[in-house]
Amino acid sequence: MKNLIKSFGLMILFLTVSKTVNAQEQQPNILYILTDDQRYDSVKTFNQEIDGREMSELGYIESPEVDKLAAQGTTFINTYVQAAGCAPSRAVILQGRYPFRSGVYEFEYHNNKAEHMKPSLPEQMVDLGYQTFHVGKLGYRLKGLSENGKTKDYKVFQTDINFRPLGKEGFTDYSGGGWWNKVDGVKYDKPIKDMSFFVTPEGKFEYVSKQLNELTDKYKNVAKETTEKYDLIRHYKKGQKKSMYKGMIISGVSPRKAGKTRDGYYAHFLNEYLVNEKKQFSAGKLNFQGVDPSKPVFAHIGFDFPHTPVLPPADFRARFQKHKYNVPEFSDEEFVSMAKQMKRQVNSKPSYHFTDKEKQKMIQDYYAFCAYGDQLVGKATKDFVAYSEKHNQPWMIIYVCGDHGWKLNEHGGVSKFTPWKWDTHNPMIVVSSDKKKFPAGKVVKRFTEFVDIAPTALSAAGADLNADKYSYLDGLDLAKTVAKKAPKRDYIIGESHAVTGPRAYIRTKDYVLSLKTRPNKKEGENMEWALSASWQDLDPALYDLNKDPREVNNVAFQKEYQKIAKQMKEKLLNIVLGDNRVEINWGKWGTGTKIYRSNFAQGAHDFKLHLK
Repeated sequence: MKNLIKSFGLMILFLTVSKTVNAQEQQPNILYILTDDQRYDSVKTFNQEIDGREMSELGYIESPEVDKLAAQGTTFINTYVQAAGCAPSRAVILQGRYPFRSGVYEFEYHNNKAEHMKPSLPEQMVDLGYQTFHVGKLGYRLKGLSENGKTKDYKVFQTDINFRPLGKEGFTDYSGGGWWNKVDGVKYDKPIKDMSFFVTPEGKFEYVSKQLNELTDKYKNVAKETTEKYDLIRHYKKGQKKSMYKGMIISGVSPRKAGKTRDGYYAHFLNEYLVNEKKQFSAGKLNFQGVDPSKPVFAHIGFDFPHTPVLPPADFRARFQKHKYNVPEFSDEEFVSMAKQMKRQVNSKPSYHFTDKEKQKMIQDYYAFCAYGDQLVGKATKDFVAYSEKHNQPWMIIYVCGDHGWKLNEHGGVSKFTPWKWDTHNPMIVVSSDKKKFPAGKVVKRFTEFVDIAPTALSAAGADLNADKYSYLDGLDLAKTVAKKAPKRDYIIGESHAVTGPRAYIRTKDYVLSLKTRPNKKEGENMEWALSASWQDLDPALYDLNKDPREVNNVAFQKEYQKIAKQMKEKLLNIVLGDNRVEINWGKWGTGTKIYRSNFAQGAHDFKLHLK
């Protein structure tokens, strides 16, 4: 009898362990890839589905690796961002919330102690048994809040390779920003705040800083030399004197070969993490622990390409300079009808006044940089799949084409921050070893949003999205969207305050409307201002996408569109202003926790909008 009981106990233990192992085996390794400022038309697959041709309307592109991902997985071709700026868009992804639900509208620091805040996506993955890894740009301005009310750095990934110190060690081709107290062993009394530098193949640093030149003559010719050597074009405004120190670099060539640039090192260190299983590996002077194959991994690589400085390696640049591009036209008529807030963005980063040669080089180098980045995406995904298959583990890749888009003289400007399609239309691809959930070669044309990324990853990891702990999530599980078990959206929404000022937008398949949401950025004040503001004061922009797919002719004040405009206005304002809106006075360094709410139209965001 005792032996029988003992055997039964061992059987129960075996079944329990087996169940645990099986549960772990069912959790896929997940790689989340995000590029920066990348337009959809830099990818052939996206062009084919959206515009009916492989090449961009502007001209030649290359994207073999992302095209392979699309063939292997499911493409969500009508994905749109909820904020057309780096930091707020990334907050949407990592929090799984709209800006008006998180209170993160632009580049403000925020903290994790505010009453409405929830753990970020990577922190939730740890709770589900994952180890987490990040390399590259994160752009998530979350701070920890100490008991004394001061903020401190707060890491949301367990292993996080910070590239700021690595850049200073030469693991880059270019870097800018940051404060420097010491240069080449010489310490200066005042910190140098405008420092940027290039790194040659030999590891020599070429410092570019007007402030540094005022302190010493040692580097006085470097700015001129690097401008000529790397064929740099910096952004400048009409009538403005061109500078060798200021202005984002919109065209140039990398000082280093492919693979030895900043983005190249991102892909390299992801692989270092994967091949050094349970062993330490070095990244410059820092040591990190490699992956543990006994646990599922959630890895994130945040590429910088094609964000400025636009510096493709020489071989890519030479290939793209053989092609002539169609420069988007801009007319005075468009500017006349353009909403004031959107004019503000164009006026902050205009390009209509550039010379024809400058416009050509700007476009050539942008697409060349995207092509180089495509190669790195291929390396990262191959390394990740190889690791997973080595251990016979299921896997998933979530590839996102840009945290938002980028203009190349469309509407007369460059940069982002507006609701126009070039700033907000950013498709995604999900590739999985589970082809039933994400079939190979499938294209989903339903509207999807960046808020869908977090619930998709969490659901794949085994989270019950119906549980209370996930009730804050605003998005939909993309696996259910594929299976048509998720609600179908009639519209997408977003809100962004950076550069333009507070502005929200709503897009259907036929129209896009954006409006000014408040007279200023003062949190908690005038939260419902837009409800009673005049149509003129709302600074509306309405585009008829069937007649005007390039979104050039603002018809917001035309009589025949007033009925459509009214319906879209009411839906948009009810959602972003009245369906659990949150505003927080974060303060300069993210120390604030006071919350203001507006809930006069709860449930307004129901995915339904039938325009009559």
